[in-house]
Amino acid sequence: MIAVKNLSKHYSVHKRPPGALAALRSLFVRPLETVKAVDDVSFDVAAGERVALLGENGAGKTTTLKVLSGLLHATHGTATVAGHDPRRRERAFLGRIGLVTGQRQRLIWDLPAEETFELHRAVYDVPRGEFDATLRELGDWLDLGDLPKRPARELSLGERMKCELAAALVHRPSVLFLDEPTIGLDVSLQLAVRRFIQRYNEERGATVLLTSHYMDDVAALCPRVIVMGKGRIAYDGPLDALAERVRRDKLLVLRLSRPVEAKDLLLSSPTVVVEHTDLKLVLRVEPEHLQAALAGALASLPLHDLTVEDPPLAEVMAELFARERAKHEAEA
Repeated sequence: MIAVKNLSKHYSVHKRPPGALAALRSLFVRPLETVKAVDDVSFDVAAGERVALLGENGAGKTTTLKVLSGLLHATHGTATVAGHDPRRRERAFLGRIGLVTGQRQRLIWDLPAEETFELHRAVYDVPRGEFDATLRELGDWLDLGDLPKRPARELSLGERMKCELAAALVHRPSVLFLDEPTIGLDVSLQLAVRRFIQRYNEERGATVLLTSHYMDDVAALCPRVIVMGKGRIAYDGPLDALAERVRRDKLLVLRLSRPVEAKDLLLSSPTVVVEHTDLKLVLRVEPEHLQAALAGALASLPLHDLTVEDPPLAEVMAELFARERAKHEAEA
């Protein structure tokens, strides 16, 4: 459904030092520096997949989405979405995609959201019967109620995002580009948006390409992740294999039936204490020492429960980003 090959997007940026003399000089001499927002990126996304495009700020995620949606033209390389070249912005292509960004709105500020829905119906030439059925379905999935009848300026951030999603989907796109769809939302609304995206994907068979800095979004929605660093792909594969590649250690979470003093903890030397409270102990253990650590905990601690977990996804991502920064600096 999405095919990207050797895609690059470069910008020429003028940089000058501060001061009046430098400003005057820039009128005649403007040295340019090339910024590689996306640098030789290749990946494919199959129909119906949910894929997360991750990276630090400035890694090239949003630029990639804008190229795929036709808002930007690539400097080099090719990209196709549903068999179309995004640069041409063909009517058939625009009818197949939906773009939702958490930091920009498409609702008309002083008008009810339902007016924006009607505008999109006219733009995409959606038949009235299909439009009404789609809105009923989206209203049920998103629990819109009478929100579309209220002016957009009267809606809370979460209510606006629900209406934003409905407006983006009135033409039933088969490819969704979601750029930070849960940014700024509270926990309950983040959960509601995630559930909606998953339901839309499963019931409509839509392909989803998501960017988010909330790792809960990624863990809940995307079995596959593509991690970008400084415009390049640092990892492309299953989410559950990412921790194994970046952080091999495991977290042994022990819940105790009674408090244990730190001096009474009988731990093997490779084990690191991450957290220790009255009734909880979290240990970091290398995989080759896990069995010995489990045996030692069972023999010496008053256990109520125990689990073995991968490191938090946020920590894994932070470490991968740090490695990519160091690699980029070394190359520079």
